[in-house]
Amino acid sequence: MTSIVPNLAEYEVWFLTGSQTLYGDEVLAQVAEQSQGVAAHLQNSDAVPVKVAWKPVQISREQIHATMLEANAAPNVIGVITWMHTFSPAKMWISGLQALTKPLLHLHTQANVELPWDTIDMDFMNLNQAAHGDREYAYIESRLGVPRTTVVGHASHASVQERVGDWTRAAAGAQAARSMKVARFGDNMRFVAVTEGDKTEAEAVFGAQINTWGVNELVERVNAATDAQVDALIAEYIDLYDVADELLPGAPRHQSLRDGAAIEVGLRAFLEEGGFTAFTDTFEDLGELKQLPGLAVQRLMADGYGFGAEGDWKTAMLVRIANVMGAGRPGGASLMEDYTYHLVEGKELTLGAHMLEVSPALSSAKARLEVHPLGIGGKEDPVRLVFTADAGPAVVVALSDMRDRFRLVVADVENVDLPQPMPNLPVGRAVWRSKPDFKTAATAWMMAGAAHHTAMSNQLSLQVIEDFARIMGVELVVIDDAATVSGIERSMRFNAAYFGSPGRR
Repeated sequence: MTSIVPNLAEYEVWFLTGSQTLYGDEVLAQVAEQSQGVAAHLQNSDAVPVKVAWKPVQISREQIHATMLEANAAPNVIGVITWMHTFSPAKMWISGLQALTKPLLHLHTQANVELPWDTIDMDFMNLNQAAHGDREYAYIESRLGVPRTTVVGHASHASVQERVGDWTRAAAGAQAARSMKVARFGDNMRFVAVTEGDKTEAEAVFGAQINTWGVNELVERVNAATDAQVDALIAEYIDLYDVADELLPGAPRHQSLRDGAAIEVGLRAFLEEGGFTAFTDTFEDLGELKQLPGLAVQRLMADGYGFGAEGDWKTAMLVRIANVMGAGRPGGASLMEDYTYHLVEGKELTLGAHMLEVSPALSSAKARLEVHPLGIGGKEDPVRLVFTADAGPAVVVALSDMRDRFRLVVADVENVDLPQPMPNLPVGRAVWRSKPDFKTAATAWMMAGAAHHTAMSNQLSLQVIEDFARIMGVELVVIDDAATVSGIERSMRFNAAYFGSPGRR
């Protein structure tokens, strides 16, 4: 398997400290020294997965503007952190903030944790003015309508480092969205509403390029797979998975596994040649493929690709973005679908799955590789990995095109172990308990018009999704422990006024 999830340590966020020349060179030297210490708290924290690069103290309009343009142009810079150590008159920041196109975090902190009560004097007060310097700066951010995340607290505190780390993951997700190319093999499933959407608007809002190729262009790559390539993949399968006896070399159904491996060889080749990081297919348009891609799709998602079934390019985008944002953490991201319920009152559960395509990265257990009939698609029986997602916290996220805007909906869930074995359901699956409860969560989800296809991640918190939505400027509906039906309904009415207003994208 070849991961295409970036190493987040190769990304940078720039740490910019605001001050001014009023206080003299000696104070500015102290500001520089202390701000490097603040940046070091973040740089040295395991909770912050990217490099925090300290930059010289910003003391003029011209310098700030030039620094922001430089950040925009640097491909490995995914965001900017700003902090006003002393009082930095905020009009100096107007042109720079207007020029900045990368995500912004405003860190409201200070160099010291405790006040030196017995020695504090006006020199100390002039040096350590973040309490009102950051308020001056925040005013201009608000007046200009600058999207940003605000984090408050001392940079040495774990809670602050974790909060900054979440934001950097969201910024990496924005970087992934803006550089994404999605390959669609065929169109959306016929007559389905929620998988439709405005691909031009998606590129304007998220930056992703979404285009279509005939499935037989993929078939050409599949047919070009060599016996040596297929043999190498099968050896890898046998090493990684519990392979059903009937699929092993020399067994009656080994050819099904070879066909599945050839699909993986061809699909990888197509995606790599085109620089694609996400893709879709549909069982209604399989051309000359022998099977609906199952095993190949599952493994590609585990390697960091995004995928959406039945032509669902919006979910393919989300799975890719979630894979990037969760980089380096145990678990993964996957296409998911709310399939059916366990409706014992007070013990409700959701069983999520798809026909074949759920990522084995959701499970730490060894998956089983099997072949079984599939009632749709009209092709040969496909190979697939069978497993259950690990128990623990997860999020499910959907992206819907509401005609005048995109709406993200995220639900906080708890994956659970299978209450009982399911020997007759040979698919990758997850079983979860909804928050705050099943009825509230399901009602809120449907009130929001959220899709039945989702991206599930057991790497991400709600906070990362919230930061991502803020960075991209899209509507977000959150279903968590605090959610109520009336509250969700009220928030969507407010959102309609805000996100649907003229001039907003």
